[in-house]
Amino acid sequence: MVQTPDTLEVGLLATGSPRRIAALEALPIDSLWVGGHVASRNPSPEAMMGLAQLAAVTERVRVGTSILLLPLYPPALIAKQTADLDRATGGRLTLGVGVGGEYPEEFRACQIPVEERGRRTDEMIPLIRRLWTAETVTHEGPRYAMEKVRIHPPPVQPGGPPIVVAGRSEAAMRRAATLGDGWFPYLYSPRRYAASVEEVQRVAAEQGRDLAGFEWLVWVFVNIHADGDLAREQAARSMGGTYDQDFRAMVDRVAAAGTPSEVQATLEAFHDAGARHFVFCPATADADPGPVIDRLIGEIVPALHDYARRT
Repeated sequence: MVQTPDTLEVGLLATGSPRRIAALEALPIDSLWVGGHVASRNPSPEAMMGLAQLAAVTERVRVGTSILLLPLYPPALIAKQTADLDRATGGRLTLGVGVGGEYPEEFRACQIPVEERGRRTDEMIPLIRRLWTAETVTHEGPRYAMEKVRIHPPPVQPGGPPIVVAGRSEAAMRRAATLGDGWFPYLYSPRRYAASVEEVQRVAAEQGRDLAGFEWLVWVFVNIHADGDLAREQAARSMGGTYDQDFRAMVDRVAAAGTPSEVQATLEAFHDAGARHFVFCPATADADPGPVIDRLIGEIVPALHDYARRT
């Protein structure tokens, strides 16, 4: 979907059984996303397997990876798998990619030098797009040289699925501005998101690139409770278990956690900063995420849509 200034899309992290994921698609949302790792400190699915499950159990929403650690995979394999899945979904696929690095063991497991992850990703993105054309491709790049390779049939979406670039660094912003179809940061405050939008736009202008149709996504950890301190404590504990660090001092900056009014204010600030597609991850630690999702979709998101229409 091409985003315009008044577009507002909402997505959720898809977790649980196929029945649970199908129930999420019944909500008034636009997208479902799955992440994953090959080897990490916590048990995790693998992203392409998760994407295949999303394709199998959904019929309406966009489905995407948030995110696929692209340098861990051969580009021809990703091109083939995503083309097939885009066809299976009728053109509902979005490929969210990043370079990873927080778990060096998965780079060792896949025999990929972790220090090459950025350069590999920069070579892979345009190569995958060429492979999606279903034409014969010869590539002379330094890491993925190939001769007379044809991958077909092509994806349903003209030019292939959108490739949105995740990350937090300036290198990721530059990658999004020059190679991506969207920018998809995480663990950002609204202020930092606004600064990143300006940087992506600056780099694109510097390179002479028109960002018409470019997508502005944001990953938001969320917890909503009448007791705002409890919501923040659960969110900090949940994120700490994922990233192996203490988030208590920064939870107000990098998550939407608190009372309904506090969460609403944070999401409005992200909208003001330029975000147009919110992907929510309930951060409830060991508590049931269901009440948070119900309140988010039933109360907060409608108010956010109203805010977007007024501004």
